Amino acid sequence: MPDLGIVIVNWNTRDLLRDCLNSLQAGDASVSRRSIVVDNASTDGSAAMVRAEFPQVEVIASATNGGFSYANNLGLRRLGYGETREDALRYAVLLNPDTVVPPDAFRTLVDYMDARPEVGCCGPRLVMLDGRLDLACRRSFPTPAVSFWHMTRLAKLFPKRRLFGRYNMTYLPDTLETEVDSVVGAFMLVRGAAIAHVGLLDETFWMYGEDLDWAFRIKQAGWKTMYVPRVTVLHVKRAASRQNPKAQREFYRAMLLFYRKHYRTQTPIWLHAFILLGLIAQGGRPMLTTIRQDKTWTTPPPSAASP
Repeated sequence: MPDLGIVIVNWNTRDLLRDCLNSLQAGDASVSRRSIVVDNASTDGSAAMVRAEFPQVEVIASATNGGFSYANNLGLRRLGYGETREDALRYAVLLNPDTVVPPDAFRTLVDYMDARPEVGCCGPRLVMLDGRLDLACRRSFPTPAVSFWHMTRLAKLFPKRRLFGRYNMTYLPDTLETEVDSVVGAFMLVRGAAIAHVGLLDETFWMYGEDLDWAFRIKQAGWKTMYVPRVTVLHVKRAASRQNPKAQREFYRAMLLFYRKHYRTQTPIWLHAFILLGLIAQGGRPMLTTIRQDKTWTTPPPSAASP
């Protein structure tokens, strides 16, 4: 049985996907793996390219673009998660097609997880094309307080201050291995036992926020999430989302969904109103429409629960 299963969700990033799969092909062969590309109704021939050039990679061609969570869950179910099956793999990796993975990445991270049974999820250091850190690779949960400092830009003005810099943990060196609330879905290695414990991704999140929600549930279940910078992965970032106007709107909708699911019932009404006003200021008219449709002003959601 393979050590890990890799799920790559693709939408119209054929050439970047090819680079990603080439990097996986060059990886340390001592880690056995099963790779699945879930194509979200691309129009650029991505699925055909994978079948022609990487016959060892499984392809799930979705007829519709059901979003990031939906597509990842298709791949995770193919790997045996989400059901009571004995053939589910020990580890699953969510991986973006706009990443390039170094040869020793999976060996290093699998050994790391094998040695730390209390860790349910981990992620590497991600750097962008210009060499800067992808700040999303280590995060705190966006509590009302953490989000306030981020949305008021004080986190950007004082990134090295712990009070203000918790959103992306900018107060810590990016070379420091540390426990975090969440890593990012662009490269997220999750223990199979943790998935069996908390379930699959919440498909209410179309894009963005689903990784935070998964990490939240993993932490609630008693597992740790670790940032492991001894592995560095290249991340082009937003290769697909910048092509899709819906993806841009979904960022703020995801913030609203996460807040409603995990913090709304604990938030006093005055702070609740302030949070919604902040989301409207950031997300504009689409966010105002979403809030009105959801009746978020007046109706508290049910208690947080797994999907």
